[in-house]
Amino acid sequence: MERGVEWNFEPTLDRISALMDVLGSPQHAYQVIHVAGTNGKSSTTRMIETILRERNLRVGRFTSPHLVSMRERICVDGVPLSEERFTEVYEDIAPYLEMIDAQGRRLSFFETLTAMAFAAFADAPVDVAVIETGMGGSFDATNVADGAVVVITPISLDHVDYLGSDIATIAGEKAGIIKPGATAVLAQQELPAAEVLLRRAAETEVSVAREGLEFGVLGREVAVGGQLLHLKGLKADYEEVLLPLYGAHQAGNAACALAAVEALTAGDEALDSELVRQAFMQVRSPGRLEVVRRGPTVLVDAAHNPGGVQAMLEAVSESFGFSRLIGVVAMAGDKDVRTMLELMEPMVDEIVVTRNSSPRSMEVGELGALTEDIFGTERVRRADRLDDAIDIGIGLADEAGELAGAGVLITGSVVTAGDARLLLKAGEVG
Repeated sequence: MERGVEWNFEPTLDRISALMDVLGSPQHAYQVIHVAGTNGKSSTTRMIETILRERNLRVGRFTSPHLVSMRERICVDGVPLSEERFTEVYEDIAPYLEMIDAQGRRLSFFETLTAMAFAAFADAPVDVAVIETGMGGSFDATNVADGAVVVITPISLDHVDYLGSDIATIAGEKAGIIKPGATAVLAQQELPAAEVLLRRAAETEVSVAREGLEFGVLGREVAVGGQLLHLKGLKADYEEVLLPLYGAHQAGNAACALAAVEALTAGDEALDSELVRQAFMQVRSPGRLEVVRRGPTVLVDAAHNPGGVQAMLEAVSESFGFSRLIGVVAMAGDKDVRTMLELMEPMVDEIVVTRNSSPRSMEVGELGALTEDIFGTERVRRADRLDDAIDIGIGLADEAGELAGAGVLITGSVVTAGDARLLLKAGEVG
C-alpha cells in the first residue's frame, strides 16, 4: 500500500467518511467499544476482547501500531487475518479507495487500514468490534464509528506536534470520541485531563463511569507470572482475578476493561465471576513487559513516552526485584527522549543505546551523547544494530551472574519491542 507513512497525515474525517459512505457504512453493522488515551490502549483493548469472547461473542479487534506484522492490527476471534484474507479485504475496498482518490482526497495509510478493519468485521460478521484509536480521537480515522461504550485510558504528553503541547489540549482531542448515547469509562486522570473529559461528557449528556469512584481496583498483590486482583465493577465486585501481566497500570487497565464490558451489557445483572476470572487468566499483551527469555531474564516493553516509562519502571521494581538491571534502548527522535532517559537513570545500572528498524529512530551517536550526559560515560555502551545491542546487554547480565539477579530490559518504542521480539523469536502476535 503506497499511501505514505503513518505518522504524517492531515487531520480530517472527510476522506474516511467519504470512503465509509461508498462502502455502505460497515462501521455501523455491529456494536463498537472505542478506546482512546495515551498509554494502555492496546492492553485494555485486548482485555475487553478477551472478556467478550469468553461470553461467546464474535469479536473484532483493531489495534495499532503493530509489533511484527501489519496483519496483527485486524483480528477476528483473537486471530490476525491470514495473508490471503488480508489481501482479499484490501482488494475488495481498492476500487472504492481509487474512487475517493480520484476526487482529490487521497486516503492515508492508516485510513486505509481502518477501512479494511471495518469492512472485515462487517463481513465476518462480528457481534462487537473493539477499536483502538491510532492517535488522538476527534480526527482519528476510527472516529467514523460511534462507540456504544468509549474508554479513555490515562492521558499524558505524547504526539505533541499533532495533539497539543499540554495535557488539557490533548485530552480535548481524545474526548472527541465521546458522543451522545454512549457510556464513557474514564481511567484515573491528571486533573487537567479529568476536567476536560467530564466537561465533554456533560456537553454530550453521556453516562460516566470513573475509575476510583464507580469502579476500580480494590486490592492487588504480586503473584507468580502477574498479579491477583480484587476489582470493583459497575455491577459487582470480582475477587481472586489472576491477571498474567505486571504493574499497577495493568490492574487499572483491567478495571477499565471490566467496566466497559459491564457497560455494554444490558440490565443490572453482573457478569459471572468465574467467567471474568477465566477471561483475565487468558489475557496476553505482547511487548508489554513481556518475558521473552530466562537465564538471564529478558523483558521487552513498548514504552515510548514518559508516562509509559514511569509505569514500566514501577512494574519492574515491584514484580522482578532485579539487583542489577541492564537497559537496551532505541527511541524515536521526535519523542521526549531526555525525560525518558532521566526517569530510567536511577534504576538502570548500565545501558546499551542502539537504533531500531524505523526511519524515525534516533541515530546512535546522538542518543549515545544524550545518554552519557545523563548516565555518565562509564555506564553507557553503544551498538549500531539492535541485535548486537541485545547481545551486549545479555552479556553484561551474564557477567553479573544469575545468582546476582541481573535482568535485561529492552525498551524505547513499539518498533524496538517488535524488532526485539522478532530477534529473540518470541513467537507470533495474536
